Amino acid sequence: MSDIGVGIIGCGNISAAYLRLGPMFKNLEIRAVADLNMDAAKARAEEFGVDARTVDELLASDDIGMIVNLTIPDAHYPITKRILEAGKHAYSEKPLVLTLEQGEDLRSLSESKNLRVGSAPDTILGGSHQLARKSIDDGLVGKIIAGSCHVMSQGMESWHPNPDFFFLPGAGPILDVGPYYVANLINLIGPVKRVGALTSSAKDTRTIGSGDRKGETVPVKTPTNIHALLEFENGATITLSASWDIKSHRHANMELYGTEGTIYVPDPNFFGNDVEYALADGEIKTVDAWDHPLGVPNQEHKSGMMANYRTVGLADMAAAIVEGREHRCSLDRAIHAVDVMTSILKSGETGQFVDLTTTCSQPAPLGIKEAQALLK
Repeated sequence: MSDIGVGIIGCGNISAAYLRLGPMFKNLEIRAVADLNMDAAKARAEEFGVDARTVDELLASDDIGMIVNLTIPDAHYPITKRILEAGKHAYSEKPLVLTLEQGEDLRSLSESKNLRVGSAPDTILGGSHQLARKSIDDGLVGKIIAGSCHVMSQGMESWHPNPDFFFLPGAGPILDVGPYYVANLINLIGPVKRVGALTSSAKDTRTIGSGDRKGETVPVKTPTNIHALLEFENGATITLSASWDIKSHRHANMELYGTEGTIYVPDPNFFGNDVEYALADGEIKTVDAWDHPLGVPNQEHKSGMMANYRTVGLADMAAAIVEGREHRCSLDRAIHAVDVMTSILKSGETGQFVDLTTTCSQPAPLGIKEAQALLK
């Protein structure tokens, strides 16, 4: 079977990563881009040697079988719905949707048309997180019973020139960066049963710190300081702190506590870095490295070389379509993650624990051979 023709809707910054890294993988060929701003589409098309089309043209294109939705979060649902209605498979940046009702609508539509829907983040498929998954599955630290996750900073306005949407409903630290953490917890532990949370905001406005709008204030209309407790179906209880009100901290990104020891998982926002563990003696050691191709540093970063294999989730979905299997960044897992995150916000509003109404399975591991099979 020939490669699946891929189109992209949304030509912002993230589109460059898909266009640059997509050619590394089998089963897909990015052929065209579209944007409401045709100048942006033409510029991106010229940069990467693909076609520039209007959104309507892309949706109607016979040479496109799958479309990647890289629009702003508030547009994820309506654009993904249009993609499915056009008879194309859909893959969306995170979060897939902003409400559980939107997710269930996409599920019904995709099932009725026998189409696939996938969603970022795909960092869970990185070499480090798959090594953490293998270590847990192999019983290195026993059964996971508890854990803590922290994603905290001063906020996006300190560096982003147009941070308005980060502080509106549908964003905030839970729905913007939370997907990386929730997706990885599902990868490592499984589905969540119920959540409870306390939420707040330190400020009513934020002051932009860079760019042409430096000094301008933007309103805060969603919680920016969230402390949640997640109870998983396997009995594990995990704390998740997500905040844009923290000047500095020393918390690790993710620690999972097992009956025999602790595993230290690197930042779920990235594909690489060391996985560490400690057993009863308390000595912290590095898990023996493995030759996973999605953990090899391949991109310059301000802190040095880093591993970046964005689009692997898209490539895995394309391969899954060809092979007739489930893709790892699946609709069920994306909807469950949305259920987790929106339930956290609901708990913060109501002061009550919230039982989740969705569930999912853990994704299949992506070992060395499986990862190599996705690469050209």
